[in-house]
Amino acid sequence: MKKITKIDELPKSQPSKSKLRVAAYARVSTDSDDQLVSLKAQRVHYENYIKSNPEWEFAGLYYDEGISGTKKEKRLELLRMIRDCESNRIDFIITKSISRFARNTTDCLELVRHLMDIGVYIYFEKENLNTGDMESELMLSILSGFAAEESASISQNTTWSISKKFQNGSYIIGTPPYGYANVNGEMVIVPEEAEIIKRIFAECLSGKGGSVIAKGLNRDKIPARRGNHWSSGTVIDMLRNEKYKGDVLFQKTYTDSNFNRHINNGEKNQFYCKDHHEPIISREVFSKAQKLITQRAKSMSKTANKKAYQNRYVLSGRILCGECGSKFKRRTNYSVGRSYIAWSCKGHIEDKDSCSMLFLRDGEIKATFSTMMNKLAFSKKLILEPLYDSINKIDEECDLARIDAIDKRMEQLTEERNTLIGLMTKGFLEPALFNKERNVLDKEIKNITAEKSNLVMSFTSGSSQADEVKALLDYVSADKFDGNYTDEAFEKFVENIIVNSRDELTFKMKCGLSLIEKVVR
Repeated sequence: MKKITKIDELPKSQPSKSKLRVAAYARVSTDSDDQLVSLKAQRVHYENYIKSNPEWEFAGLYYDEGISGTKKEKRLELLRMIRDCESNRIDFIITKSISRFARNTTDCLELVRHLMDIGVYIYFEKENLNTGDMESELMLSILSGFAAEESASISQNTTWSISKKFQNGSYIIGTPPYGYANVNGEMVIVPEEAEIIKRIFAECLSGKGGSVIAKGLNRDKIPARRGNHWSSGTVIDMLRNEKYKGDVLFQKTYTDSNFNRHINNGEKNQFYCKDHHEPIISREVFSKAQKLITQRAKSMSKTANKKAYQNRYVLSGRILCGECGSKFKRRTNYSVGRSYIAWSCKGHIEDKDSCSMLFLRDGEIKATFSTMMNKLAFSKKLILEPLYDSINKIDEECDLARIDAIDKRMEQLTEERNTLIGLMTKGFLEPALFNKERNVLDKEIKNITAEKSNLVMSFTSGSSQADEVKALLDYVSADKFDGNYTDEAFEKFVENIIVNSRDELTFKMKCGLSLIEKVVR
């Protein structure tokens, strides 16, 4: 009788004789001396750490310095490391944290997926996360989403001084509008351009529309600032620009957490500075022009009806094309004697050559949302609960730290004001100088008092990002949660959907998370 003995095969990922080739990646955000010292410490740490393991072979240290981590294209060493992985020179990568590796969620998942496809795994020390042990990408998606939020927080810290300049009117407009030039930080009128501005406003008051005014300027060969042709939109924007009457509205635009710029429609505080510089147009003329533009817009627009039509369905206006940025429209498609609801990219509908994105069925989108929510429910104890505790603590600490800083500054300002009053009482200050300095102090006291009130209100009313995460956690933890799609859940938790392709969606959640999910069919 034949006797067969089974010889187990060796694990493919760990050959019996060859060592695991391990590389490390480090990054610092700026090129300051302190950060370069940090980089040096990271280099020493990783080199000793890898070489101390007898089963590992040191495959190199890759590091970027003085470069922002929000876009992978700017990080040459990271890209070189990826190329070495593709050339089969690296088996395993160690890095400090997800935020050091990539602060952009899409980039992070894209790189991890690519490396896993070629058999290279990553260990994130801070999160204790090994991509080779992951059963799904949900944990990495959520954690990298919070790394993106960390990057946005850093960006907010660097722009805080600009916000303060907005508040006190000292912000210097680097690129003034047509009609003005920046001279030593001041907006100064350019005479020849100012005459064109006056002509535009005069023609507006005579009843001409933006397109007629633009045609006249092009016909008379009057050059625009950048040498472009005048357009109706350019003319209307100029007629709406408060700078021509001597005022400035600060923070008309803002940058979101994905570092994209948007028009500020109330999402951020704005500051209006009156009599900021010399006007070209009188306030009376400017006011009359606004009334005419508004009346013309009302007579030609049907915006209200269009908006009511677009919002008939919960997904309306919420699905965006990842290729061209257009919104998806709800349509009824027909196939072999039956019909079904689908969502199609408006850009693709209007011009198939400019956008190749094809339609998605209504049921596919809702099934994909349900799958994502079920994953969140399944992983709530492992991921959502610890993340809620972590971000809640961070939010509280940031708010309390800022409130403490405001209290300290308030003490300084009060002391300065008392000193000022003392000098005035003793006759060491002229009344005019006293009033000027006191007004400056009172203005700052008023501003930081308002800021503290807002922080306290936010802190006590529970309007932080942590509370949004908690709402999501409570929903998927509830006994009545059955994993099925509902319009109410979508409306409550989803900001919008980015269609990356017909096979992949990114759900932008209201709590700040960006979750990528494969389309369910």
